[in-house]
Amino acid sequence: MKHDDPTEISHWRPLRLLQARMDDDIARLYAEAGIDGLKPSYVMELIKLHAHGPMTIKELAAAVRRSHSALSQKVAAMRKAGLVETVTGADARSKQVMLTERAEGLVGRLTAEWRATEAALAELEAELPYPLARVVADLEEALARRSFHDRIADRLARDPDWR
Repeated sequence: MKHDDPTEISHWRPLRLLQARMDDDIARLYAEAGIDGLKPSYVMELIKLHAHGPMTIKELAAAVRRSHSALSQKVAAMRKAGLVETVTGADARSKQVMLTERAEGLVGRLTAEWRATEAALAELEAELPYPLARVVADLEEALARRSFHDRIADRLARDPDWR
C-alpha cells in the first residue's frame, strides 16, 4: 500500500534550491579563476579572520552567527582545504583558528567577490516588487510575535500521528 508523501509539498525547498544554484555560480567563478578547494560557504569566515585576526572557534561562530558545532565542522573542512590552521588556544581546551598563507593570498579576491555578490544581489532585489531582504525582516517580525517552535508544536498537538 502506498502512503502519501508529505515531502512533495515544500515551501522552503525552492528557496534552498535557488541559493544552491547561486552558490554554484559563485563556485564556478572560483573554478574559472583557478581557486581550488574554496566553497562559497567558507568566504565569510575567511574574511572575518583576515579582518579580526585569529579567533577561537567559539569567537568565530559568534562572529558569523553559527553554532559552535557547525563552525567546528566547517573549520575542519577549511583546514583540510588548506585555508586555515588551528593551534591550541590560551587554555588547552580551546583552539585558535588562523588563515594559512594561501588564504591570506586569496583574501583580496574574496573581498572583491563579496562586494560583487552583494552588488549583484542588490541589483536583483531592485528588479523585484518585494525584495527578499524585506521578506526576511517580515518573517522575523512574525516569528517575534509567535515562534516557529510554537507554530509547529500547536499543529503537532492536534495531529494524531504525533501522539
